[in-house]
Amino acid sequence: MRDIHTSAITDEVKKLCMEANWNLEPDMLRAFDRALGTERSAAGRQVLQTLKENAEMARTKRIPYCQDTGFVVCFVELGQEVHLTGGSLDDAINKGVSQGYMEGYLRASIVRSPFDRVNTGDNTPAVIHVDVVPGAELKIMVMAKGGGCENRSKYKMLTPAEGIQGVKDWILECIRTAGPDAFVYRSRMTHGTPRSSNTHRETRRQKAPHE
Repeated sequence: MRDIHTSAITDEVKKLCMEANWNLEPDMLRAFDRALGTERSAAGRQVLQTLKENAEMARTKRIPYCQDTGFVVCFVELGQEVHLTGGSLDDAINKGVSQGYMEGYLRASIVRSPFDRVNTGDNTPAVIHVDVVPGAELKIMVMAKGGGCENRSKYKMLTPAEGIQGVKDWILECIRTAGPDAFVYRSRMTHGTPRSSNTHRETRRQKAPHE
């Protein structure tokens, strides 16, 4: 059994919340470069160049890439041999989210109830998914998910007779109707790039003197 103090989880989640809003993954930056090399439209090239410059500004000035800094979704892999000390997992994660959004000057977008619409002020609570896995490691991935894309989401019940072709037709219809909002989708998707943390490495280093 391996002990991990919840303060280490809080610290990692705080950093990840800020980094997810400041830094795009290298594959996204490479995708901008590839698109700039093939885009034929002058307006399209201008948009891509602006997105690339915006990413660099966000990274160097440590400011959000997008004004919508998202609601936090955490994906947790909790090893069966891990024993958390100092509090609960949910409380540790939400404390990290609160600190990250307050100290990083990120926009708080969560309300305590859909009826009174009162903002919680620190973007908590987070959406937390936990998988219990073999081993003695704890892994956390944080995604700052913008909500704009869901304004165009659609739902449909297909009959079995429609088959695979029915699924394809429905997807194409959704894409056609959402076409005018393509730039909004692009900004949300790049802004919502997941950031991962090997929390077990940090906690191992902190726990080493006591092991």
